[in-house]
Amino acid sequence: MAASLRVGRLLGTSLRAGWIATRGYSNGASMIPLTFGSPYESFYDNVNVKQVDVSATTGSFGILPDHVPAVSVLKPGLVTIYEDDNKTVKYFASSGTVTINTDSTVQILAEEAVPLDRLDAQAARTGLEKCQQKLTSSSSEQDRAEANIGVELYEAMLKALEGN
Repeated sequence: MAASLRVGRLLGTSLRAGWIATRGYSNGASMIPLTFGSPYESFYDNVNVKQVDVSATTGSFGILPDHVPAVSVLKPGLVTIYEDDNKTVKYFASSGTVTINTDSTVQILAEEAVPLDRLDAQAARTGLEKCQQKLTSSSSEQDRAEANIGVELYEAMLKALEGN
């Protein structure tokens, strides 16, 4: 077992060292090829954009050309796209992943996503109230967990709508 641990450590170290050695400085790219969609709708298919801002479980962050490669989990919140023509488009994503590749391409795969202007603040408030009531009246762990998810989702939705 000790030998396999040493091999794993050596292999992991050599892989990281090789990756670091091949990752260069900015290649001067001024745009990000973005692919963004959900199972229900495709918003961008390899479209060049200036910047992408996402809400992730590790915090909100912006993606610019030549961003360091990364994979992150989306939390309920805004995805803001800064397009080439200085137009800003905002979406609400319930959850999903964002992948930033070494070639500066970005993929955002959302469980559910919708343009922010399609959301109704009053419907979100009503949904929040229902989930809060379910949270206080639920007797099972599963019902409380589902209500907690709903509360988190609707609170993030209202924050996105009110901050717009």
